[in-house]
Order: sequence, then C-alpha cells, then structure tokens
Amino acid sequence: MSTPDTRTVLVTGATDGLGRGLAHDLAGRGLQVLLHGRDDERGKATLEEIRQATGNDALSWYRADLADLAQVRDLADRVAADHPRLHVLVNNAGIGADVPGGGERQESADGHELRFAVNFLAGHLLTRRLLPSLQAAASPGDPSRIVMVSSAGQAALDFDDLMLRRDYSGWRAYTQSKLAQILDAFDLADELDPAVVTATALHPATYMPTKIVPSPISTIAEGVAATARLAVDPELAGVTGHYFNGVREAEPDPQAHDPLARARLRAIADELTRP
Repeated sequence: MSTPDTRTVLVTGATDGLGRGLAHDLAGRGLQVLLHGRDDERGKATLEEIRQATGNDALSWYRADLADLAQVRDLADRVAADHPRLHVLVNNAGIGADVPGGGERQESADGHELRFAVNFLAGHLLTRRLLPSLQAAASPGDPSRIVMVSSAGQAALDFDDLMLRRDYSGWRAYTQSKLAQILDAFDLADELDPAVVTATALHPATYMPTKIVPSPISTIAEGVAATARLAVDPELAGVTGHYFNGVREAEPDPQAHDPLARARLRAIADELTRP
C-alpha cells in the first residue's frame, strides 16, 4: 500500500490508549505509520491488529524505552536511517501522575526524575535528532509537523528544583513535565521556518480511558480526532507555536510565553540529553 508519495508518521507510545487509536486512525487513512513502544510482543501484536483492520501494509514497529536516553538516540537513528523523509512526529508517549510507582519519586536510567525524563526529555531529544528527516520531507505549502501531546494539567517549572528532589509529588512531576512539552513546542516554533516544519501542542481530551487514567470522562475517539487534526489536517498546514485544548486553540500556563523560561529550559535539556 505504500508509495513514494505516502506520508510517513511516527507515533510514540503507540501500543496503548491514544497512541494506539491514533496509529489505527492514520493507518486507515493510508499513511505510512511507524509505531513506537517499549514492549516488543505488544508492539508487534498492535501492528498486526492494525494491519488486519485497515489493510495497510505500510506499518513499521520500533522498540525503545524512553526512560533511557541512549535508547532514544538509537530510536531516532534507526528511524532516520529507514525513513530519511519523515512528515509527522507525534510525541505521545508518557507517564501519568499516579502510575507506575504510586507516589514514590523515581528516576530514569540517566538519573533524571522519571516523568520529566520520559514526558519531556525523551521527546526533546527525539525531535531534535529527527529534524533533518522532518526538514527533508517538507514540500511547498506542506510543511512537516511536530505534535506534542501535552495536557491541560500544567504547573510552572521550578528551575531551582526541576527534578523535584525537595518536595516530590506525582501530580507535580506530571504537570511540570507537560508544561515543559509546551515550552519546547513554542521554542521549536520560534526556531524553525513554518514553511518547512511546524510545532504545536495539545491537550487531546479530558481523562480518556487509558492505563494512566483512573476515572475516564472523554473517549479515546475524541482525543484521536483532535490529535490527528494537528498531525494531518490540510487546513492546519503552516500553523505553528499554538496550544490547543481538543480542537480549540487555548492558552497554556503563562510561563509558556516567557522566552527566557523557554531558553533556560532548552539549555538545560540540551545539556541533560548530550551523549
């Protein structure tokens, strides 16, 4: 089903919840979908399920644990080698406020607070390492796209304690990491030519029924529709540096608009993700 003109999309966290639904939706549209996750058995099963349901053979599976930056680098390098032209990157993989580990503070393989590492640092590194592939895929009137799946739950970054060593809570860790994603999207939008690559962020839907949500309110379908819109809707080509709540543009925490905060976060992230 794949052709030289098929648009290629990488969806991280594609074996469960929103990511799985999004991968299914995009495959059903005939796109070439690269599915990422950290469990080989589940990933291959998800790929086969989507293939059978959609008839789309242009699917690929990539395993990597985003809590290990060495694996993030390897993931980016494998994707870039296989797909030198990448049209869309959806940074969806993440860890919620309550699981795993309950209220205990945890660290990544690199010694960083776990939610900050997985929800923000991994996407920061993956995005920048894949920029050449994203830039190569752009065409006139059709820029490539970076979509950060963030949340309406946001907390201003405490630059004196980003790793929350003094007063940890899972909710604080989660909401801080989600705002960091928005700062990253806005920083990318300032840096990149919107005719070549755009960057947006969104809260896809409120409390979707995923493994990180104890009491669902919205449906997966609502979140998929909102995320797919930013990823592929022709009407949003060229839209960059915006945050959406579902399908409506919204205002994030004011810190997202602070260029000094964004520059400070980027400098820290670049340092923390350096090999």
